[in-house]
Amino acid sequence: MTSVAARRRWAVLAVLCVSLLVISLDSTILNIALPSLIKNLHATEAQLQWMVDVYACVFAGLLLVAGSVGDRLGRKKLLCAGLAIFGAGSAASAFSNSPMTLDMARASMGLGAACIMPATLSIITDVFRDPDDQARAIGIWSGTTGLGIAIGPIAGGWLLAHFWWGSIFLVNVPVTVFGLGAALWLVPDSRDPRRRPIDAFGALLSTSGLTLLVWSIIDVSERGWRSPWVLGTGACAVAILLGFVAWERHTAHPMLVLESFGNRRFSVAMAAVALAVFALMGSLFVLTQYLQFSLGFSPLATGVRILPIAVVLAVAATTSTILDRWLGTKVVVASGLLIVAAGLWQLTTTTTAEQFGHALVGMVLLGLGAGLIIAPSVASVMDSLPRERAGVGSATNSTALQIGGALGVAVMGSVLSVRYQQKMIPLLAGHAVPAAATHAILGSIGGALAVARIAGGALGAALVAGARTAYVDAMDQALLVGAVVVAVSAVLVVVALPARRRGDREPAAGARARKGDGG
Repeated sequence: MTSVAARRRWAVLAVLCVSLLVISLDSTILNIALPSLIKNLHATEAQLQWMVDVYACVFAGLLLVAGSVGDRLGRKKLLCAGLAIFGAGSAASAFSNSPMTLDMARASMGLGAACIMPATLSIITDVFRDPDDQARAIGIWSGTTGLGIAIGPIAGGWLLAHFWWGSIFLVNVPVTVFGLGAALWLVPDSRDPRRRPIDAFGALLSTSGLTLLVWSIIDVSERGWRSPWVLGTGACAVAILLGFVAWERHTAHPMLVLESFGNRRFSVAMAAVALAVFALMGSLFVLTQYLQFSLGFSPLATGVRILPIAVVLAVAATTSTILDRWLGTKVVVASGLLIVAAGLWQLTTTTTAEQFGHALVGMVLLGLGAGLIIAPSVASVMDSLPRERAGVGSATNSTALQIGGALGVAVMGSVLSVRYQQKMIPLLAGHAVPAAATHAILGSIGGALAVARIAGGALGAALVAGARTAYVDAMDQALLVGAVVVAVSAVLVVVALPARRRGDREPAAGARARKGDGG
């Protein structure tokens, strides 16, 4: 390959990473703007929840479909369509004048993101054929994913400090326009040479099943695990997904290669990367509130203090491929999971007397561990599939990322909410607190602080102190649950993930996956 062609490969990677960065960033940037949306769009708590959730639901629900369409019609076409849809949805979100119109615009952004993410990874595996170069490219891709998620809060905080709330969406438009033009010019097209028919019925089942599953997981934080709505929605999701599995085994042209899950290198690595995002997203959810409500930082100051996670994650992700070659995927991924668990455990020792420096140690460990996990795990997943099925493989991996993040927020958020209420209810006992104020106080620490400002005086000060103590205790318990889940997953990796270094694969990648080889 000539030097010019080599330079073009890295230019293509830059275009793909810019496209990926903007959709990853949007996963977390909205959280900073929620107070502004209450003020400007008069949104209720339920409406705010759906503004965040609709993006993840559509994103996760359509990833498999988009990967299949890209394999069939062309991955460059899918990328360009996704950029156009995402840019249009961002513009519509910026100028929405009601919660309903913002929900619809955010859903269209989720559709665009579902097209972009699998296209980026499958194009990388097609453009970078050399195993070492492909490993480095995937490392950069992985670092970009984590970077976008982690810098969302600081980007949102900076924009809100200088512009109106719609700027957090409008900033996407010039980026997507640039990405679309560069993709049309630089990115080569690729597709499955066998041109399989699109599995329309499988697409319907996977989209509806995954959307309902993510919806039920996210709704736990508001309704509780025992809610008939949550249980019913979850049961429907499971039934539909079981039907999807049965259909994929039956149809002659499945969009999901189920045999790949029999390969431990594929399935265990995918579980590891999902749990890394579980810890990252769940932790960002509780820590962002802790920094603002307990330590009193502004949105911009909070974003600045989240930045160490992004920096350490990006550096670790881009260097993890070297460790993968030296030590093997099992050692690197298991070590990363243990480091994440250690970071979460350290954060559980936080008290109301601690300052930011105490939390910083755990946050750095969290970023370091996540960075070590993502790139080797994604590379292991992609190496387990034949190249012509790269679109579906990357879509399956990306779906695991989205579901892992949604589950992290739902599980850790639910633990946080329940524990916070358990601590606050005794504090309110014996006091004549109006029903509306009680609802606000028990609903969130933000609501409690708002009531305290209205009450003022000694009563308000006591409520502030009690709410902050309750929140920190609840946060510690939520992070402890996350630490246990991640530590158990490290044991799973040690037991089940095959010991193999990057580059030890068969000449024809995915041969073992096609045979259902477990090792």
